[in-house]
Amino acid sequence: MNFDFSEEQTMIKDSVARFVRDEYDIDTRRKIINSEEGISREFWNTFAELGWLSVPFAEEYGGFGGTVEDIAVVMEELGKGIVVEPYVSTVVTFGGLLAASTNNSLKEAVIPSIIDGSCLGSFAFLERQSRYEIADVVTTAVAADGGYVINGEKTVVVHGGTANKFIVTARSSGEQFDAEGVSLFMVDAAAEGVSLKSYQTMDGQRAATVQFDNVRVTDDQLLNSLGQGMQLIDHVMPQILVALSAEALGIMSTLNAITVDYSKTRQQFGTPIGSFQVLQHRMVDTFIACEQTKSMLYRGLCQANEYAANPDAGNAEFLKSVHALKATIAKSGKLIGEEAIQLHGGIGMTDELNIGHFVKRLMTINVSFGNGDFHQKKFNQLNYSA
Repeated sequence: MNFDFSEEQTMIKDSVARFVRDEYDIDTRRKIINSEEGISREFWNTFAELGWLSVPFAEEYGGFGGTVEDIAVVMEELGKGIVVEPYVSTVVTFGGLLAASTNNSLKEAVIPSIIDGSCLGSFAFLERQSRYEIADVVTTAVAADGGYVINGEKTVVVHGGTANKFIVTARSSGEQFDAEGVSLFMVDAAAEGVSLKSYQTMDGQRAATVQFDNVRVTDDQLLNSLGQGMQLIDHVMPQILVALSAEALGIMSTLNAITVDYSKTRQQFGTPIGSFQVLQHRMVDTFIACEQTKSMLYRGLCQANEYAANPDAGNAEFLKSVHALKATIAKSGKLIGEEAIQLHGGIGMTDELNIGHFVKRLMTINVSFGNGDFHQKKFNQLNYSA
């Protein structure tokens, strides 16, 4: 099979790689995460000007018309710089759900503003009791006065503090754990009754707890049919997981490269530590783990292409590949991150060195939308039911 990038993908990849290399060193990143918003609006506008925000959206909205492959290309390179700007939350997750929705008027109104950089969005779905089960929703949407009233709280809303709009899961019918009855609403961050508290997460990014107190919405703010929100989420979630996994791959490959370079310069007993066979074996193990992750990512992309070409056949194989990929990310990320810190010795534990920042982002990706154990269980369930 041909795993080479297309000419367009190579151009995008080189563009992002050049930005990370020339503009986004660890000192720049540190200044950004310590700023008031935790992101750089200037860099976000640069992303818009370079066309990166348009990648997954249809040409009719001014987008590039790209696929999950194109998103993976961007995310891998952003991972190499552990870029904190809200590409995953706004473009991949919020934008992906909106683009796949059946509400054409919402798409026409909002997608162009995502592409030009003026709209930042976030997916508000996690609740205190829900852990990784997205369908575990106690936030309610009750019919009232020709619309709905939303009440509830969402936690760890990624980049919620800078979002202009939220896509919110709310239960319009059914019991707490039912997949049926969960609805998706587009809610303005400035709407009456919306309040939030923003904070910094372990990996230097930002999240927020968002409270919805008698927030009024209309039918026009529904992304798809009432009570059918989980169908839309299940359709888009594999693409989100592939994007996060591509980011993780970029981080892993960078950690390996940094560690190998360090082993060539760090002297012990008058010789570089990279000359010690036992350390060479450990670095080979991390190289293999990174290559296995890349193979699983490519498998997932191949399955995504097959599903896109023949959606009537279902996405069971795509789902299996994505669950296996996320489980691999958890295992490989732990190995590569721990080895990078240990092989750097004491300085690997310091905040001044970039190693710890990469590892913290890997740890956060591991628990985003389900950790390794969660996805291993989902993979097993799909195999048993086949």
